[in-house]
Amino acid sequence: MTTDNAAARVSKLGYVEFTTPDVDRLTEYYRTCLGLHVEDRSPDVVYLNTGLDHHSVVIRKGETGARTSVGYEVVRDLDDAHKRLADAGYQVSRRSDVAPSTPDVLVLAEPGTDVPLHLYESQAPAVGDAEPSLAYRPTKLGHVAAFSPSLKQIQGFYQDLLGFRWSDTIGDFFVFLRCNADHHAANFLESTKFSGMHHIAYEMRDLNHLQTTLDHLARNDFRLHWGPGRHGPGHNVFTYHRDPDGNTIELFTQLDQMIDEANGYFEPRPWHEDRPQVPKTWEVDIATANAWGPVLPEILEH
Repeated sequence: MTTDNAAARVSKLGYVEFTTPDVDRLTEYYRTCLGLHVEDRSPDVVYLNTGLDHHSVVIRKGETGARTSVGYEVVRDLDDAHKRLADAGYQVSRRSDVAPSTPDVLVLAEPGTDVPLHLYESQAPAVGDAEPSLAYRPTKLGHVAAFSPSLKQIQGFYQDLLGFRWSDTIGDFFVFLRCNADHHAANFLESTKFSGMHHIAYEMRDLNHLQTTLDHLARNDFRLHWGPGRHGPGHNVFTYHRDPDGNTIELFTQLDQMIDEANGYFEPRPWHEDRPQVPKTWEVDIATANAWGPVLPEILEH
C-alpha cells in the first residue's frame, strides 16, 4: 500500500499523554525545567505546549504510566479515514470529548500494545504564551519510541494504514518511521521482555539551545545518564535524562531530513557515512548507537 492509499495519512506527531499519581510534580518539571506552557488544567489533567498547538503533552492523574495515548494529525478527511480503517478491520470510535482542542477525534487501539491512538485533522492553536520565549523551551515534540511484541505487525500498521515511511532499522529489532521530513516521529523496539514507552524526545533549535537547556536542567538537579553523543540512524546529537517519574527524556538537535521523498535520500550532511544517505539496516554496534563515544547498554536492551 502506498502513502497516498493509506487509510489515515499522518502528517505530524501531535501529543503524548502521561499518567502520574503526582500531577503537580510532573507539571512543574515540564513548566520549570523544560519551559513548556500550561495551556489548560484541572485537578486531574494538565495540557502543556511548546508554543503553537493547544498541547503537545498531556499529564493525567492515575498510576505512573508513559505513552498512555498518542495523538496524530492526519491530512485525510476523518469521515473517509473512519470508513477506511473500519473496512480494514479495525474497531474505531468517533469522540468529541478527548480534549478541548480536538472536538472530533478517531480513536483506535495500536496493534500489539492497545495504546489508544487519537487521529484528528487539526488542533486549536495555543492562546497563551504562544511564542517560545524561554531560552530552554524545546521547539517541538519530536518523536516517541516504544516497545512492541511484533516489529512486523507494528511497522506494517504504521506504514500501510497511517502512511508512515521507513527510515532505518537497527539489526532486526529497532525500526525508525517518518511521517514528514523528519527522520522519525515514531520508532519501535521488538520485545517480549519489555512493554510501554522506551523514550520521548524533544527537538532543540541547535547546539547552543541544547547546551543552555542542559545547564538549566543541571541547576534544577537533573543529570544526564547518556550523552551528549551522535546517533547513527538519524544522526541527531542527543542527550538523555529522566523526569521525576523515571521516564527517559531525550533532547536532540540536527536530526536528518528527507526533504524530497522522490529523491529517496536524506539531506546531505557532513557527518553522513554514506553518499547519499538512504534508508538502510544498520549493524548492531557501538558506532550505530553513538558515533562519539560509548553505548548505554540498556538503550538497546529488548
